[in-house]
Amino acid sequence: MQPRLPASPTSATPTSAAQRQTVSYLQRRLAEVGIRPKTKYGQNFLVDLNLLELLANSAGVEPADVVLEVGTGTASLTEQLAERAVHVVTCEVDSQMFVLASERLGNRDNVTIVRNDILHNKNRLNPDVLAVVREHVSRHRDGRFRLVANLPYNVATPIISNLLLADDLVPASMTVTIQKELADRIVARPSTKDYNSLSVWMQCQCDIEIVRVMPPSVFWPRPKVHSAIVSIVVNPEKRAAIPDLGYFHAFTRAIFFHRRKFLRSELLSAFKRRLDKPAVDQLMAETAIGPQARAEELDVATILRLCENTRVRVGDLRL
Repeated sequence: MQPRLPASPTSATPTSAAQRQTVSYLQRRLAEVGIRPKTKYGQNFLVDLNLLELLANSAGVEPADVVLEVGTGTASLTEQLAERAVHVVTCEVDSQMFVLASERLGNRDNVTIVRNDILHNKNRLNPDVLAVVREHVSRHRDGRFRLVANLPYNVATPIISNLLLADDLVPASMTVTIQKELADRIVARPSTKDYNSLSVWMQCQCDIEIVRVMPPSVFWPRPKVHSAIVSIVVNPEKRAAIPDLGYFHAFTRAIFFHRRKFLRSELLSAFKRRLDKPAVDQLMAETAIGPQARAEELDVATILRLCENTRVRVGDLRL
């Protein structure tokens, strides 16, 4: 059984949401219960209430929607989401924060707080957490499933990337705060330094917008980098145009494995013993790609065509 933490200080006037989100309040409250923010969990709390509301508002949550939040923290965002959604599943890996958030959320019947890691490993989401989400999504079929979270930097990429692989639980949207460097990679264009396999993977399925760039000063403790609120809306037509999402995911990662190498060499390495040099040259010619091209120079549409031409030639085997 989890130990109960000391209750919030009582006063004649209840503490408002804005007061609970200040640095001084958070420092005092966490000190009272013997908690220090943990770097390993990426615990940087958003302490600008206007930006917290912008994050919640940008998600477009409707009354019938089910929301997944990763990193409950002090439950400031959780409370806002609970006012908007039919149900919120919020995931917290830190046992002390789990207890603190549980007491703050009280008996809200439309919030389920799960003490668990959202990741099973870096390539797979935790099936136990997903099972809880599926349960509530199945109960509320009139709404949509959304991810809304102030994501810890160290788990942001595998979360947003792997959710697009969960065929039966793909979110309608993901509205998240992430490291600005990651946001730049997600929206990067070909032939730029930030363009990589993640750029292609996200853009081939989603419509993406950087809503707001945020300085370190709006978080406590302050991170060393800027952050961004990003709106990622899954586009069903884009997803439907990809015959095999799992194959495309593996294919894209393979051709960007050494981003500065020629694409011809990357294809030969990825499909050794299945494609020889003449076959690779023919694939590239069929896709109107020059022999000196690199993956980082190709737009999303061209990579999609190359992937499908390759899949047809070598079969449905995973890379």
